[in-house]
Amino acid sequence: MSISKVIRERRSIKKDYKADAVPEELVLELLNDAVYAPNHGLREPWRFLFISTESKETFIERMLPVYAPEQRETRRQLFSEPAAFLIVIMKEDPRQKQWEEDFSATCAMIQNFQLLAWERGLGVVWKTNPHNWDPKAHQVMGVQPGEKIVGFLHLGFFEPETTPKAGPRTPAENKFTRFA
Repeated sequence: MSISKVIRERRSIKKDYKADAVPEELVLELLNDAVYAPNHGLREPWRFLFISTESKETFIERMLPVYAPEQRETRRQLFSEPAAFLIVIMKEDPRQKQWEEDFSATCAMIQNFQLLAWERGLGVVWKTNPHNWDPKAHQVMGVQPGEKIVGFLHLGFFEPETTPKAGPRTPAENKFTRFA
C-alpha cells in the first residue's frame, strides 16, 4: 500500500472495536518504526504507557474516582469500548523553542504510529480528553511533574465495513500563497 493511499484512507476509529486483544508485541513493533519521526537534536522526548486488554479493567477502576460520581458510569462505558490504550507522554522542556520542537516531534511520531497501525488493520483514535490535564489522572498513570500527555490513543481491531467515510478536505491550492 502506498504512503499516499494510507494517508488518504486512514480514519479515526472511535467505536465498533472487535473484542480481539491488541498484542503488546504489535504495539512495540509499530512504535519502533514510529519513533523515526523527525525530532530536533534526537531528543526523543516521548515515553509510552500501554494499557493492555488484560489490564484495562484495573485501569478503569483506578481512573473512575478521578471523575464526579455522576460521570463515572459514562466514563466506564467510554473506557470499555477500545481493546487497549496507548498513552504518549512527553518530557516538557522549560525553554519555549525546545518545548515546541518536542511537541511537534511527538505529534509527528503519533501520526506515524496511526499510519502504521492503519496499514496493519489496527484502529486508532487520538484523544485529548480533560483527564489528560488532571493531576489525579496523572497520578493513576504515573505522569510525573514536567511531563505532558500528548495523546491518549484508543486502540482496537475493527471490521473494514465499519470504517467511517472521509470528510471533505479543502484543496491545498485554496490555502496556498506565493511570497512575492
